[in-house]
Amino acid sequence: MARYELTFPIADPAEIEQLRAGDEVVVQGHVIGIRDRTQIRIFDQGVEPPMDLFGAFLLHTAPGVRKLGPGRYEKVCIGTTTSARMVRFTEGLGAQYGVRAICGKGGFPDEAIEPMRRLGMVYFAIVGGAAALETTQIEEIEEVAWEELMPECLWKFRVKDFGPLTVGIDAHGSSLYHDVQARARTKLEELYARIQ
Repeated sequence: MARYELTFPIADPAEIEQLRAGDEVVVQGHVIGIRDRTQIRIFDQGVEPPMDLFGAFLLHTAPGVRKLGPGRYEKVCIGTTTSARMVRFTEGLGAQYGVRAICGKGGFPDEAIEPMRRLGMVYFAIVGGAAALETTQIEEIEEVAWEELMPECLWKFRVKDFGPLTVGIDAHGSSLYHDVQARARTKLEELYARIQ
């Protein structure tokens, strides 16, 4: 396991390709907050996102914020939400918009492995329940789009030392989630064989 520091958006795909499942990453720069309704608008309704997603790190979130004025928000609590239900958007995010990293809770199912490998993407795992810590690592909400979807808008966060995150799926086809499930199935079969 190696440890890396990356700044997003990523310009050089080699920075993503160097990562391996199980590596630890700390993120600087910008993170884009996104969730179900935002992606439904982009892919199911065909509306182009008003933010540039090329080279982006997307965080599955619907943050708790306080409105300061038109288009201005103060962070209150910014945690992550479960990713699995959003896996169907992975291919489009990489192929159409050049997204490089996605992060959320609970991991991505196996159907994400091949598009992430083919498109040079990674999935970062983050500890569930760590919203208080994550919020301190977000320095500022710089931009928000599609406020009518509140809180499932597109958010642009400036981050400092965001993480540590674990590479759950890498751009080489390895997935910690797949490996854990495979080991669990094998162990379960062994246990069943012993009790029969």
